Amino acid sequence: MDLVGVAEIRDMLGGVSRQRANVITNAKGFPDPVATLRMGKVWRRQDVEQWIAEHRSAKD
Repeated sequence: MDLVGVAEIRDMLGGVSRQRANVITNAKGFPDPVATLRMGKVWRRQDVEQWIAEHRSAKD
């Protein structure tokens, strides 16, 4: 299972700020994390990639 944290999600979203990534990952409709570790929440990469494909345009 390929997992990602907020830092990887920031990159996947085109380099958004940490604050913006936190807003997005906490928004209703964003995939639920698979675990919360000491370092933070982690998500399945595939779930995040699917969400990005469905919800973010190329210009966002």
